[in-house]
Amino acid sequence: MKKLMGLGFGLLAVAALAGCGSTAAQTSADKADKALSVTMVGNPATADPAISGDSNSSSLIAQTEEGLYTLDKNGKVIAGIAEKVVKPTKNGTVYTFKIKKAAKWANGDPVTAQDFVTSFDWQVNPKSKSQVANKLKYLKNYDAVQAGKKAPSALGAKALDKSTLQLTLSKPQPWLPDILATAAYPMKTSLFNKYGSKYGTSAEKTLSEGPYKLVGWSGAADSWSYVKNPHYWNAKNVKISKVNVQVVKDPGTSASLFKSGKVQETVLSGQYIKQNANNPEMNTTLNSSMRFLEFNDKKTVTHNTKVRQAFSYVVDRNALTKNVLQDGSAAAKSLIPSGDGNDPTTGKDFSEDVGNLLSYNPKKATELWNQAKKELGIKKANLELLTADTDEQKHVAQYLQQQAQKYMPGLSITIKSMPLAQQIAKGAAGNFDIDLDGWTTDWRDPADFLQMADGTSSVNFTKWDNTHFTNLMKQVDDTASHTTQQRWDLLKQADTYVTKQAGLVPLYQQAKAHLVSKSVGGLKYTMMSDAQYKYAYWK
Repeated sequence: MKKLMGLGFGLLAVAALAGCGSTAAQTSADKADKALSVTMVGNPATADPAISGDSNSSSLIAQTEEGLYTLDKNGKVIAGIAEKVVKPTKNGTVYTFKIKKAAKWANGDPVTAQDFVTSFDWQVNPKSKSQVANKLKYLKNYDAVQAGKKAPSALGAKALDKSTLQLTLSKPQPWLPDILATAAYPMKTSLFNKYGSKYGTSAEKTLSEGPYKLVGWSGAADSWSYVKNPHYWNAKNVKISKVNVQVVKDPGTSASLFKSGKVQETVLSGQYIKQNANNPEMNTTLNSSMRFLEFNDKKTVTHNTKVRQAFSYVVDRNALTKNVLQDGSAAAKSLIPSGDGNDPTTGKDFSEDVGNLLSYNPKKATELWNQAKKELGIKKANLELLTADTDEQKHVAQYLQQQAQKYMPGLSITIKSMPLAQQIAKGAAGNFDIDLDGWTTDWRDPADFLQMADGTSSVNFTKWDNTHFTNLMKQVDDTASHTTQQRWDLLKQADTYVTKQAGLVPLYQQAKAHLVSKSVGGLKYTMMSDAQYKYAYWK
């Protein structure tokens, strides 16, 4: 309209004669400029894709970055920065990718093969202390680099030229395409060389090559924006030019913001999901995420197997999901969530194949706890339960506190809630007794959850180091020596063992419930992925 005001009368008359077509064009322009407002449940810890280990950071990165592969709007792996989805050579161990000529960083510089190498090398470099280093553990020389025995440059990621990247694996990894689409992104090499470990600590110290640029974010920011990247190779198909994000930890506030029209997408939890059960704007999906308790194996009380087992028995998982969470979450049957894999012969879901390994038995919990106290030579104990400061986690922690203190006489539980980034930092540092933690996988394979209890894993915050379990996981990882069916059977053994030993205590498979405005299209949710704003549009 402002442009029309500056035109002469004759042109105005012509515009008026254009009638409906002009109005439609103007409406389309208005929609393109209209910002989408959304919420996030907590503060991201980093924008550095090589070290991101929390769900909030992963969400931020997934909206602003793009890997060699990406997901289409239905969650299927397709080519992203790479020209095409490639077939590996040399018995499934060598992948060679060509980078799209149109792939550009937000400043207009070409995305290079070296940008991927820079990111992957930093991810595996022990100095980065990356919580997701093991997502690249099948790359050649991973173990030696992680152990500091070889330089990061020895990793099986090489730039053959500016636009050709070659990944060499130590053994086949059939699920690698999932990782390349959801958890393996490039870093701007020149910017990383400038900022080093400070890369990704703010919007100014990172750069995007995906559909959106990150604007106005710092580690402590409660609001920021994703602004359309004009240099993104597929920018013409990104319909919404700006997404405003605000951190809202309280689900009541989220629901109110949505109801008032101030946000068009938000996450619900607890009673608000129940209240919106008949709301056509609510979308509920089981997530590829499992919540569990981690017990610090380096501390005397929580090292005791009977203590951990007693905690498992005091949890009525059905009551927890139906009465406390009330959000569609499903009671855990083992450490592996439903939908995370299928038997290669029968097609049966892994969770169903293993069966329900968990039960509610307060009497058994009390017996085990009393036996543990005798073994430890104590009559009482004070333990701290670490949790994120979200509404969901606080309610779960209160339930666990109540149950444990009721059926484990002499036990006192103190709840310590804090922002997710701080919780993760304390967990990684081993500064906890019990940690109410979780894991969300990027690919359908039970090993990703089982590695949380593997003594050799960088994401094993418990430091539980069980020789039998570690040996099982070594066999699971040896994809060159086992058939797919043999590996599946080993996975079942590992899941059964860690669950019965309470190396971790599974609680529930998370559901994700979103309110999405009826005026917005293109936002789809799958078990493995949240909605991608690059596919959103105004109706």
